[in-house]
Parts: sequence; structure tokens; C-alpha cells
Amino acid sequence: MNQYHWTLEKVKNGLEKFYKENNRYPTATEVNEFPSLPSSRQIERRFGGLVKLRKTLKLSGPWDFTKGAYSSLRAKTINTRAHEKEKVIYGYLIKRFGVPFVHREYFFTDDRRARTDFFIHCQNGNFSVDVFCPKDKHNLINCLNSKMKTYGDKLTLQYPVIFLMLNENIPEGEIADLVANKKNKLRSYQEVMTLNQLKRFCEEKIPFELK
Repeated sequence: MNQYHWTLEKVKNGLEKFYKENNRYPTATEVNEFPSLPSSRQIERRFGGLVKLRKTLKLSGPWDFTKGAYSSLRAKTINTRAHEKEKVIYGYLIKRFGVPFVHREYFFTDDRRARTDFFIHCQNGNFSVDVFCPKDKHNLINCLNSKMKTYGDKLTLQYPVIFLMLNENIPEGEIADLVANKKNKLRSYQEVMTLNQLKRFCEEKIPFELK
């Protein structure tokens, strides 16, 4: 739909529809994905942006989801969820490979600048695991681009790295398509996996025997 077909009333109706379905108003990313609303770019051009539009329509609730209590609460929730999942992953890894061979928050250098979430020693090739939980597919790509810069140091390039993606709402097939179409390609020893894929990968690794 042409941006000029989006009247203030139509946009308001779209926002109210989203509110009824989610009990809150949408973020910029959610606006782009919701069929009853124009894109955030169209809102920027026609109404001066999402924050200004919320103020114009006198919508209740936070107007800027990137600031204040909403942002702090969301960050805390994400961090808590990620920490709990990391504990589950650590439990799986030590059960598979043994406590002496799984290092949590492993530093590649003494200055502690290059690190990974887990480093695993095994007979047929050591590897590292970097855990992340993107909120959506767009954020997944941004996270990967950031992590590729982190794993650009020579010391971190010595071992394969698995970028373990923990958002269960993004299917394996969609992840594969996103990675395949990514402009900044992953290196041959870097791979994005879900938890189930990591477990299948670990089944092919040979643990050292505990003495």
C-alpha cells in the first residue's frame, strides 16, 4: 500500500489490533512484520517516526521501547533466561565430556580480552561454543556479525566455534537460509546450531577417558 493510503485512522486501527492480540503496542521490528500496519520507514516519512506517532495518538504505555523501565526489564529478562539456559548446556557438556574437559567462560589469552562461553577438549578435535539468544531473525544476523568480529583474533581461529542459537521460535531451516544468504559469510570452521544440533554434533565427538 502506498504510504499516502495510510491515514492516521488506519494506522491507529492497526495499532489497536496489535494491542488486542498482544496486550501492548509493537516495537519497530514488530511494526514491520505486522500486516495491518505500514512499515516503520513509512511511519517515519509520513508521521515523523513511531515515538512521535504514539504521542500524536496519545497511546498509553511506553512510547520509546529502547529506553527506561521497559528496556531495563526486557534486558534483565533476556539475561536471566540466557543464564538459565547456559546452566543446562553446561550440565549437558560435562555429562558428555567430563568436568576436567569442559571450561566455562574460557579465556584464550592472559589479558582476558578473547573469551568464549565454553571450551571443550576431546580426542577428535577441541572446539568452543558461544551462546546467544536473539529476539528475532533480524537480531540473529546482527549478533552473528558482531561475533564474527570477536572471533577474528588469531588465537580464537585455532579451533572450530559453534554459535549456539537458543531462540526456539526460529526453526533450523530458517536459520540455514539466513546463514546461506548472509553477505558476510561465516568461515568454514564457524557454524550456527540449535541445541538439538549441538547434541548431534557432540555425539560424534570422542571424550577423553577419566582416570
